[in-house]
Amino acid sequence: MHAQPLSIRDVILLTPEVHGDERGFFMESFNQRDFEALTGVSTTFVQDNHSRSRQGVLRGLHYQVERPQGKLVRVLAGEILDVAVDIRRDSATFGQWVSARLSATTHQQLWVPEGFAHGFLVLSEQAEVLYKTTDYYAPRGERAIRWDDPALAIDWQRADWSWGGEPTLSTKDRLAADFHTSEIN
Repeated sequence: MHAQPLSIRDVILLTPEVHGDERGFFMESFNQRDFEALTGVSTTFVQDNHSRSRQGVLRGLHYQVERPQGKLVRVLAGEILDVAVDIRRDSATFGQWVSARLSATTHQQLWVPEGFAHGFLVLSEQAEVLYKTTDYYAPRGERAIRWDDPALAIDWQRADWSWGGEPTLSTKDRLAADFHTSEIN
């Protein structure tokens, strides 16, 4: 596995070694020892979440004020644009974002540490996303930041949207707070 820190160095793109032949492929999708060596992060994953969404669905930007979660995100089918926003007030990159395209074809994973809001947009006809979390889901502490907040100016790569129109959002995401009015620790 190879690690590539993004422009916010704590967010890391991980690329596994994939061994393929006429039968298909094999890869080690997670190895605790290698993850720690590559990222410098010693953590325990306590929950796996799996979602399937159709093209144009945008989930996020989510975070928890109680029990913040680190996430290791990968795509099992399809392609997404995965986005992480630094919400650590004492960070030099507070309010900045990074993104990566993740797909079932590349097998890449994105490490999004605690202290980040996270979201993704489905670019393919549908996508299945699996992510490991470092803490349990705490619905009372869950918050959301508006996906299109002008203060963040996230590039959601609209030029690549083949479906036209706006993304499909949950009620929670439609009602999300602006970045500057969000409840951030």
